[in-house]
Amino acid sequence: MNNKTKLIVLNGIMIALVCITTMVIQIPIPMTEGYVNIGDSIIFVASILFGPIPGMIAGGLGSALADILTGYSHWALFTLLIKGFEGYVVGIIVRKNTNLVKNILATLLGVLIMVSGYLLAGTFLQGSFIISLGSVPSNTIQGIVSMVIGIPIASYLLT
Repeated sequence: MNNKTKLIVLNGIMIALVCITTMVIQIPIPMTEGYVNIGDSIIFVASILFGPIPGMIAGGLGSALADILTGYSHWALFTLLIKGFEGYVVGIIVRKNTNLVKNILATLLGVLIMVSGYLLAGTFLQGSFIISLGSVPSNTIQGIVSMVIGIPIASYLLT
């Protein structure tokens, strides 16, 4: 199997894993018309293990697909951009020279991108910054829980 085929298969697997982990545990947040999930943990794993492009592809496509499949299609375009950017930035920071401190800092920045991205997207979709502020606590918890899950998995797989 050549490298191009391996890369396509790897991206497909990571997209599927992000989609599945996003769909398996969904806690609806009616106030924000969204939900809390652990899909970011796999975005972090993909970005740390394979770099910015696989992290971006898995994060953007896997998360947007989960939105479409679970009735949140109005969020899908925003999710594609936000989660794709999140995965890309984490992968850029880590860049195959990974250690625990770098992983924590990179994923913290990823969480910040996700939280602020959904704050802006929610402001646009709901027409109110104040209403969208309601998503910040749940998105922050989602990001931190995903860090707690994703960093140890990535560290284990790197050894």
